[in-house]
Amino acid sequence: MNGRNGRILVHILKQKYTHMLNSRTIVILLGFTLFRLYSYAQSFNNLPVITQKPPLHGKHWMAVTGKPLAATAGAMVFAKGGNAIDAGCAMLAATCTMWDVLSWGGETQALIYNPNTKKVIAINALGVAPTGATPAFFKGKGMSYPPELGPLAAVTPGTPGGLLTMLAEYGTMSLKDVLSPAMQLAEGYPIEAQTANAIEKGKAEIKKWPYSQKVFLPHTGAPREAPEAGEIFVQKDLLATLQKLVDTEDAALKAGMTRKAAIYAAYDRFYKGDIGQEFSRGCREQGGLITPQDLANWQVKIEAPLVTNYKGIDVYKLQSWTQGPVMLQTLNILENFDLKSMGYNSTRYIHTVYQAMNLAFADRDFYYGDPAFAPEEPMDGLLSKTYAKERSKLINPDRNDPNIAPGDPYPFMGQMNPYTDLLSKWGLGAADKHANPLDPDYQASFTAGTTSVEAADELGWVISITPSGGWVPACIAGNTGIGMSQRMQSFVLDEKENPFNVLQPGQRPRVTLTPSMALKNGRPYLSFAKQAGDEQDQLLVQFFLNMAEFGMTVQEACEAPSFKTNQMYSSFGKHERSPGGLILNSAMPSWNRKELTGMGYKLNFQDRTSGPINAIYFDWEHGSFWGGSSNHGEDYGIGW
Repeated sequence: MNGRNGRILVHILKQKYTHMLNSRTIVILLGFTLFRLYSYAQSFNNLPVITQKPPLHGKHWMAVTGKPLAATAGAMVFAKGGNAIDAGCAMLAATCTMWDVLSWGGETQALIYNPNTKKVIAINALGVAPTGATPAFFKGKGMSYPPELGPLAAVTPGTPGGLLTMLAEYGTMSLKDVLSPAMQLAEGYPIEAQTANAIEKGKAEIKKWPYSQKVFLPHTGAPREAPEAGEIFVQKDLLATLQKLVDTEDAALKAGMTRKAAIYAAYDRFYKGDIGQEFSRGCREQGGLITPQDLANWQVKIEAPLVTNYKGIDVYKLQSWTQGPVMLQTLNILENFDLKSMGYNSTRYIHTVYQAMNLAFADRDFYYGDPAFAPEEPMDGLLSKTYAKERSKLINPDRNDPNIAPGDPYPFMGQMNPYTDLLSKWGLGAADKHANPLDPDYQASFTAGTTSVEAADELGWVISITPSGGWVPACIAGNTGIGMSQRMQSFVLDEKENPFNVLQPGQRPRVTLTPSMALKNGRPYLSFAKQAGDEQDQLLVQFFLNMAEFGMTVQEACEAPSFKTNQMYSSFGKHERSPGGLILNSAMPSWNRKELTGMGYKLNFQDRTSGPINAIYFDWEHGSFWGGSSNHGEDYGIGW
């Protein structure tokens, strides 16, 4: 809020509350208003709603994602008559082509609302560990975890298969039409500063990989080797790969195949044909492990999501191969408290939500993993309301607990916990890695971004996607133009840390990526997601509470200052944590800081703590969509 708006707000407060104000009260009210502007704007009927970005409005469709050009790709497909799934796939393709912060070789996670069945569907397009990727392999190289970068960091690519499956099963358009915007981008687009500067910053790593250098560093030998902001960035190899997919679809259609079968023919060419062969060759040439058989064996999974009900709202998340259920666990715990009476971002509210998140994240760190592999995750117990109530009793209302540990959900399933010995040792010794909360590399592991895609249409289709992987500096696989995933680092190599997420070939790592959807009275209420690693669910739960508990608009909820815990183990790099670490918005008043410090918190501050979150709210009263996007980063959208 600028100075002029601040003066106007003080004037309004004076006019409305002159009878009760003295100078000290004015200062206090103004301080609260500056920090809690978003919720208070709803409380005073005569005050205008003030956000730094205007909300988006639409009657027919809404498209929100990480780059304006990518949102335009969604609008282009909607304008051709496509549904929300077509537009979501077009935006996904565009963000991958723009390296926002991902590429085509990464992974895709999605939730889809099908208006015909009135059910939410989960898309699991996460790659798997390749042949030869074992704990012994990496330990033999002196590694405590798989590496953060390079070909050995790669799981099999999931995004191409995820996009093609979603389009074939739930879209209406041809692959050619949906990929057209991305192919135009691959022909050459004016690269934005964020990506161009990331390339320049990562050029030392990029030069290790010849195919990456060819694509990313068009000015090799010059003082600046990456493209400049606004320079036309051309990706010939990627364009050729996308053209092969379109050509395969075209040939299949001419041979009499259906739209769906033709798209799956393109799928087979990627994973079982010449594209996959070149991808594997390029990976292995540079020291990676992915084989042609790894690609041929991998499949997208269409699954049932997990769900909990929070005060009449059904909240959906992906299964335990993501961290998504941690939000459901947190909401189950918080249902035992009167959050609204505490006040938005009061000391008591921050403390309660922080402790609840840490209880859920401790369970995430020990119990979450790929449900397709043994041992079986105890999700029924973890999502039990009774278990949540017992966990809620561990919250000390007056003191932070930096020693929160995983609970025991097995008795709530009528079973005995087979891992009591590991639980008793959890967080002790070499496995417990305490980080300096001010270390920039540690903070980067929590805030590193990807993108999110939200789309909805008037027919009722809704899609929420959190794709990622293959971010700059990426190792490009041969002449495909496709950057490989770096998701292998999310595995652990020792069961003492998490017996459900120990690396083995064919298994999916437990990822941070977590699209979200909520239904109210059986109809879509919210579709929302955000980027940034381990921050995702802790900020998404606060966004949700901003609306469900405090009545904010979707844009207010996206911009409202949040807080972050660093107490969980990072899913990246050295897998460190900072027990008791709490990141607050820089605008937090001094009295809250003092109270939280007195409760045992180690405080750090950031100017922007709201996301970036992208979201769509369904206004059934007026028959329209509201789109929201946080007030930092390049995320935004278009509605009609």
